[in-house]
Amino acid sequence: MSLASLGISALFMVGCCAAAQIARFLSQRLVTREGIVPILINEAIAAAELCACCFELIIVADNFGVSTYAVCLFLLTIWWGRVWGDASACPYTHMEDLVEGRTSFKEMALRSWAELMGGCCVYRIVQVFWWLELAETHRGRAFEACNADLQVSPYVGAAIEGVATLLCRLASKAIGAKEPRFGSYIDSFIGTSLVVAAFNFSGGYFNPVLATALKWGCRGHTNLEHIIVYWIGACAGAILSVPIFKLGVVRRLLVGDDNGSKAKKE
Repeated sequence: MSLASLGISALFMVGCCAAAQIARFLSQRLVTREGIVPILINEAIAAAELCACCFELIIVADNFGVSTYAVCLFLLTIWWGRVWGDASACPYTHMEDLVEGRTSFKEMALRSWAELMGGCCVYRIVQVFWWLELAETHRGRAFEACNADLQVSPYVGAAIEGVATLLCRLASKAIGAKEPRFGSYIDSFIGTSLVVAAFNFSGGYFNPVLATALKWGCRGHTNLEHIIVYWIGACAGAILSVPIFKLGVVRRLLVGDDNGSKAKKE
């Protein structure tokens, strides 16, 4: 495939990020900053941005290899970490907050709903772009039947998504606690590495909204299997990270003795 096609994919992803920034700016200007509404709009925008870019990353991975996909994903995650603010575009982060008493069940459910709406609705925009076939890599993709990325049994896939999500969340919590220099780059590198490691087994989504937006109803697994792998597996891993990170031995390993002692006192 030509570099021109890769350039078009890159421009599309940059365009999606720019459009999301414009949407955030307009939201801040037009919507009151009080209440749950601006929070939900921010989550929907972040989820739409995430899923639109990841739809195009599928094109990149299929035609230019996993290494190119990984580089693009790494750069995107760094960008998202800088501009999303309090949005996560991922429901299990709100589940973690619920477990730790930082949010209510209602807010968790509403945020997750907003993320699903933003992530699933953006496909129509991506489909129109693919339909234009500006790049040779887009030929026939707009209305092509999708195939699931799950290459193992649903239970093994759920274990992979769960364990990888657990490791990813533990790493993020440790980085947040230690606040090292270039922490966002380290976090992005760890997340991207885990995605690449799981890529040929479960797809390495580690985000139920992303997996649902990209692969719900695809050939290769049933809807129930999809839920088991990408919702139950990933969410279980994230929720388990909360009590595991509080264990003394884990905190000493990840953030050092001083932080472990401080956590115990608190």
